Amino acid sequence: MILTVTPNPSLDKTVELPAPLAVGQVQRAAAQRAEPGGKGVNISRALTAAGEQTLALLPGDPTDPVLTALSELGVPHRGLPVGEALRTNIAVTDPAGTTTKINERGPQLDAAAMADFQEMILRAARRASWLALAGSLPPGAPADFYAQLITALRENTADDAGRPGPSTADGADTDAGAQRSVPLVAVDASGEALAAAAAAGPDLIKPNAEELLELHTALCGAEAAPAARAAGVVTPSVTPEELEADHALVLQLVRDCQAHGVRAALVTLGAHGALLVPAPGPVPGPGAVEPVLTASGPPLVVRSTVGAGDASLAGCLSAAARGAGPEEQLRHAMAQGRAASSLPGSTMPGPHDLRLSDVTVAELTPETKDTAS
Repeated sequence: MILTVTPNPSLDKTVELPAPLAVGQVQRAAAQRAEPGGKGVNISRALTAAGEQTLALLPGDPTDPVLTALSELGVPHRGLPVGEALRTNIAVTDPAGTTTKINERGPQLDAAAMADFQEMILRAARRASWLALAGSLPPGAPADFYAQLITALRENTADDAGRPGPSTADGADTDAGAQRSVPLVAVDASGEALAAAAAAGPDLIKPNAEELLELHTALCGAEAAPAARAAGVVTPSVTPEELEADHALVLQLVRDCQAHGVRAALVTLGAHGALLVPAPGPVPGPGAVEPVLTASGPPLVVRSTVGAGDASLAGCLSAAARGAGPEEQLRHAMAQGRAASSLPGSTMPGPHDLRLSDVTVAELTPETKDTAS
């Protein structure tokens, strides 16, 4: 089972315009929709659409529109009552695929609520193969919440190995006497939350170009590591758009971050595809080393980018949970992200939406040319 954690979920409202956004003007929408959102929620929605076993954990009262929408979609979930309405995020898209987002802060969770949420996660993780920690943290949560959770998860799961535990209606907890193992951990976040989590050594991170630049500055910048400047490790002065087109530079930034706790990284690069960078070190076999892989595809008509990165991570984790190798993990990640971009709002694709044959996966070499997808 793939468990997802969304500390700051939302009801995502998408407004589609028939023309580019005109700031300060009155425009009529061509279409509108509302869907349960937040990165982890979107990952579980994508996994459910693909027929994969998942459980979404999030704060929220049973009658909150986000949780009732998950029930209507048939997405297995468990909420922690907080006595407040969850936030609403608004996305405005135009015919060119340009997306403008306005995200609310969300309800503030105190230390007691965050402790209860962590306990819920640790109990549910006993049957998970992967745990995806995804999205922003709610007001009041410590910036290192994900890092604390990764440490507690590995300590507590090891301590609980083999101990009988309660079973629940959704099957998230172990049956009596079942053996427990530590799930692999993926993190899809940004800013301080990602930097703190990366230093705790998750098995996979999934930044986009902007998030990777921020992470590199936090982990490797001169202020974070005074020796970095002397060693020639500085964050380049490039825009996220420029970084998306430079796969070699993306790899360099990930490698720099791997010296500070990062293991594997799935970096999504918009129209320029994606990179899957393995954890440093050899893999089993005489001198074997996993290659860095790139994925690309033909030009795509983008309808909405909301949730595309979440769909990509869902595709990667789904393939990994089935035992697929890195090439197929990246192929499914790319196909899921492309499919989500071609759908309205934050709609998550199903198997019939995927075009795996459109995705080209290759080993990154000095001769590799970037192909805009």
